[in-house]
Amino acid sequence: MIIESLELKNFRNYQSLKVKLSPGTNIFFGDNAQGKTNVLESIFLASTAKSYRSARDKDLIQFGNDEAHIKMEVRKRSVPYRIDMHLKKNKSKGIAIDEIPIHRASELFGLANIVSFSPEDLGLIKDGPAVRRRFMDLELCQLDKVYLYNLARYNKTLNQRNKLLKDIKFKPSLMDTLSVWDEELIKYGSKVIEIRKDFIEELKDIIIDIHHQLTGGVERLKITYDANVSIENFQIELLRVRESELKQQITLAGPHKDDLLFMIDDKDIRKFGSQGQQRTAALALKLSEIELVRKKIDDDPILLLDDVLSELDSKRQNYLLNLLSDTQNIITCTGLDDFVNNRFHIDELFHVVNGTVTNVNDKNIIPV
Repeated sequence: MIIESLELKNFRNYQSLKVKLSPGTNIFFGDNAQGKTNVLESIFLASTAKSYRSARDKDLIQFGNDEAHIKMEVRKRSVPYRIDMHLKKNKSKGIAIDEIPIHRASELFGLANIVSFSPEDLGLIKDGPAVRRRFMDLELCQLDKVYLYNLARYNKTLNQRNKLLKDIKFKPSLMDTLSVWDEELIKYGSKVIEIRKDFIEELKDIIIDIHHQLTGGVERLKITYDANVSIENFQIELLRVRESELKQQITLAGPHKDDLLFMIDDKDIRKFGSQGQQRTAALALKLSEIELVRKKIDDDPILLLDDVLSELDSKRQNYLLNLLSDTQNIITCTGLDDFVNNRFHIDELFHVVNGTVTNVNDKNIIPV
C-alpha cells in the first residue's frame, strides 16, 4: 500500500502543488510555518475524510478562495486508485474514487491505511481521556467499517439524547420519550464497547514487547480498556444516573466517557508516572498501532511522521527508524541531522519554503 502522487490546489498555504512520492522514505524539510505539516494533513484528510487538526473544511481553503482540491493516487496490492476531494466554504465536501462520487465516508476508509505520529502524540498518556478515545476511534474507523457505522449512530443518538435532556426542563411531558433514546444508546454503545475491548486486547500483547525493548527490559507496561460502563450494566447505570442527568442536562454514562489505563508495577502512570515514563509509554502505543495495523490488513500502513524525531533521544530515534524500513514513510522535519547521524536512507527529499516544494533530488541541491 503506497501513495504514488499528491496534488493540491488552494489547500492551506498551497496555491498549487504536484509531487510524486517514493514507496520508501519521503522527507519534507524546512523552517517552521512553511507548510510541511499541511502536506501530511492533506494526505490524512484524503484517506479518512477528516483532518487530524480538527479543522473545519472552510479553514483548509487558502485565504481568498472559495474552494480547494486534493487529488491523491494510491496503489493497494498492485491495484491503482484515485481519490479526489473537493472542499467548499459553505457546502459539504465532495469525494470521488476513480472519478465516481461517493456518498459516505465509510467508502473511503481502507484505501490508504494511515498511521500518523506527531509530537502531540507523546502527550497521549498525560492528556485527558478524550485524547485516548480519539486514538482508538481514528484507528478503528480505518480498520472496521462496522465500528465506523456504530460509532456514528452512537454519536448521533448521544446528541439527540442530550438535546432531549435539555428540552425536558421546559417540557416535562417529553420525559416519556427518554426510554426510547436509552434503547438506541445502549444498542449502538454496546457494539462500540465490544469492538474497543477486542482492539485493546490485541494491542496489549504487542505493546508489552515494544515497551520492554524501549526500556531495556527495566519496566513492564500493561494497558487496559477502562470502559465507563459494561454492556451488561449499561441500562442499570443509565437509570442510576438519571436524576443527575436531568439536573446537568447531559448524558453521564456510556462509551463517550471511556478511557485507557497504563500501569507499570501496579502504578497508574497517567497520574503517578514520570514525564519520561509517560512519553515512553506513548511512543510504545503508537509503535504498537503500526504493528497491529500490519497484522489486521496483512499489509504495511502508510506512516506520517510530523517532526517527531527531534522529540526523542538517540535510543528511541534508532528504534523508530528501524521500524520504518518496510513502510512508505512521509516525514517532516526542520533539519536532517537526525537522519544523517543515524545513516538513514532517504528516497525522496523535498525542501519546503512558504508553500513551495522543491524536489532536492531532481534539482541536485545539497541541503545544509
